Amino acid sequence: MGKIRTFFFKIFKKKDKERPWLDYYSREERSIKFTNKSIYDYMVDEVGNDKDFIALNYFENRISYNDFFRHINTCARALREFGVKQGDVVTICMPNTPEAIYVFYACNKIGAVVDIIHPLSSPEQVKFYLNESKSRFLFLVDFNYAKMRDVIADTLVYKTILISPKDSMPVGLNIGYTITRGIKTKKPRLNDTAYMSWKKFMRYGISNMREYHANVKSKDLALILHSGGTTGSPKGIMISNYSFNAIAQQSAVNVIDVRPKDKIVTVLPIFHGFGLGICVHTPICLKVETILMPEYEANRFYKIWKNDRPHVILGVPTLWEGMMSNKKFDNVDMSQLKYIISGGDYLSIQAETRINTFLHQHGAKVNILKGYGMTESVAATAYTFPGTNEPGSIGIPMVGNTYKICDPETLEELPFGEEGEICVNGPTLMMGYLNNKEETDNVLKKHKDGEIWLHTGDIGYISPNGIVYFTQRLKRMIVVSGFNVYPVMIEKTIYKHKDVSKVCVIGVPHPYKVHVPKAFVVLKDGVKPSNSIKKEIKELCKSELDVYSIPKEIEFRDKLPLTLYNKIDYKSLEKEELEKNK
Repeated sequence: MGKIRTFFFKIFKKKDKERPWLDYYSREERSIKFTNKSIYDYMVDEVGNDKDFIALNYFENRISYNDFFRHINTCARALREFGVKQGDVVTICMPNTPEAIYVFYACNKIGAVVDIIHPLSSPEQVKFYLNESKSRFLFLVDFNYAKMRDVIADTLVYKTILISPKDSMPVGLNIGYTITRGIKTKKPRLNDTAYMSWKKFMRYGISNMREYHANVKSKDLALILHSGGTTGSPKGIMISNYSFNAIAQQSAVNVIDVRPKDKIVTVLPIFHGFGLGICVHTPICLKVETILMPEYEANRFYKIWKNDRPHVILGVPTLWEGMMSNKKFDNVDMSQLKYIISGGDYLSIQAETRINTFLHQHGAKVNILKGYGMTESVAATAYTFPGTNEPGSIGIPMVGNTYKICDPETLEELPFGEEGEICVNGPTLMMGYLNNKEETDNVLKKHKDGEIWLHTGDIGYISPNGIVYFTQRLKRMIVVSGFNVYPVMIEKTIYKHKDVSKVCVIGVPHPYKVHVPKAFVVLKDGVKPSNSIKKEIKELCKSELDVYSIPKEIEFRDKLPLTLYNKIDYKSLEKEELEKNK
């Protein structure tokens, strides 16, 4: 179907001069109606009567939609037993496990707002997020209990449900996990009523047989995701039911050849809009078997490719580099593959060429496709498909979206081919930043046309045929394994060390993470560089930053280069590192 559509538009398309990307969509696709249902109701209606299909696959534990709905309903009843009501905030701090997915849909069913936190966040970050959202109920991966217990006590959370990655594993793997990893996990005291196991929590839902189903409106707040936005300071991104469902409807148009019972590998994390919106909600609504990976593990990834033969895989550039360098993949047949999609970071033309060569050598009949977006628009806002997949491009606006390129200073729209800030309008835009009107107004701006436009902080241009190209970041930002890392946040942390006078953080090339942070540090007068100071700085970063933001390298300098305006010249340091890596 996708190939037929491409052929049709090459021959018969008529040009829309203002929005030429529309010519790549059919009349039916252009007139898509975005649903006003809640996230839960939309998912249930899309699945329909096909409840014997497989919803989730977790380490070969295949969970049918019948069981999937049963777990969601039990979880919903348990939440209500503990007093969670419509509008309350429930936080999930979990990797990709079935339990996290059950909680997400159960909360939506009863009208609670889901707040999702990266499980590798520092304790201080978790404390900030919990207090900012006024969360009262927490689902926490059990190996984080010891790290988080002290900060949880300083929040409004009155009940924490501890979930182990092994809880939904088959018996053999469950025992193996317990012996190798679970036995080291610290647990709360038996009389500590603030904590409870997942199994015990779900018993409350089994004993409560009442049905709860809130009247949730499409524009109600459904979800809070976290990001540094375009400035780097931590922000809660508020997503409505309408916006979250819209990304699933848009994505379904772009993966037109996907069929019920196809299989997708979901390795991108659920605390990321890309992972939750496109790699969980979309396939579940399309009745696609969703293979969950709680963490990337090379051998497990290989086994999934070999044994499950997935039809769809989405990832970041580092995932493809790891796959191509893994010798086990030399004999893997990829002929069943329908879509392989890269997002989260820019995919260079050279990397794109290498990946396509690799795919074709392994029997795949497709090329890698690219997505572009940000959490402020749930996930993707532009996407490539055959006919729009120009090398180096990020594709065309997803159906229902409009793009324009603006002068960053004047906000005036620029003509096709001219570089400026990428601005997006469409159904998936966030409601705003939680408790932060000033930052919201800096990003969501009303233009002369009366529409609200998301200012991405990225520079690019649109070609006359409607294909979009990303060229550079407007703001300082490093992308590490697909995650946004903000130098200013790392610098603020390092400045807290008593011996630091000046610091500058840049991204330096890395063999498979693409970039990692490197800190250049000037110490105060009289303080000599030492390994002990370097270790103290790293420990400080570990205590306050997420794992991706911890500098891979710290280099002491007597002074840092300055610009004509007497500011630290980070571009000069970037140039030095590039020269070193040639």
